[in-house]
Amino acid sequence: MRRQLARWFTVAASAVFAVGALVLPAHASSPSPSPGVVGGTRASQGEFPFMVRLSMGCGGALYTRQIVLTAAHCVDGTGSNSGITATAGAVDLQSSGAIKVRSSYVYQAPSFTGAENGNDWALIKLASPVTGSAVTTLPIAGSTAYDSGTFTIAGWGATSEGGGQQRYLQKASVPFVDDTACSSAYPGLVAGASICAGYQATGGVDTCQGDSGGPMFRRDAAGAWIQVGITSWGQGCAEAGYPGVYTQVSTYASAIAAAAARL
Repeated sequence: MRRQLARWFTVAASAVFAVGALVLPAHASSPSPSPGVVGGTRASQGEFPFMVRLSMGCGGALYTRQIVLTAAHCVDGTGSNSGITATAGAVDLQSSGAIKVRSSYVYQAPSFTGAENGNDWALIKLASPVTGSAVTTLPIAGSTAYDSGTFTIAGWGATSEGGGQQRYLQKASVPFVDDTACSSAYPGLVAGASICAGYQATGGVDTCQGDSGGPMFRRDAAGAWIQVGITSWGQGCAEAGYPGVYTQVSTYASAIAAAAARL
């Protein structure tokens, strides 16, 4: 049995872009030739204008035009930090239209002790707001009203376990998995802190390494996108029997809002 993996990786200083993918250090396998977040397809330009790629190898979403919501396990703690670059406004990370902004401050959930224990959220304040029509913000769910149904996942992470990071944003749809079923895969799952999604019986569609911190989202009652999860952890990627585990945003919505107001 493989160890349970956070959906995160560190980009080595020597990593370079290859055709269609960011190549990881030599111990990682080659990227899958088929597109996907594992089992997905390439997103269209402008389809998810709130998506952000972070230079440490994680994803995120624009909570405001100057604050990115991501996973706590993607950052090292709370404090001033100008070492992260956020890329927004483009599905192609090499696009000349991509908007790049440096960070100025990081806030990690104060009770975070590990992705599997909950509280896996963080905020990254940017040095300046991301402007322009190519980007929008993504509202977060303030209640459990949207914590079921079919969700969309997206990211620039691996298309297969251990695979290379992607140049182009990938997307897929995954169904909600209730706490009882998810706990059968992950005994000790912290219900209320986590929301699970995926094709538990068959596998085949999932987030993977490099997708950490990215949003899981769906349509609200008005047809607008709303964020319900943050890509957090899971056993391997797209393995049968093991859905993906996401931070349940509705549980932390008030804490996120309060922290953002102080940044």
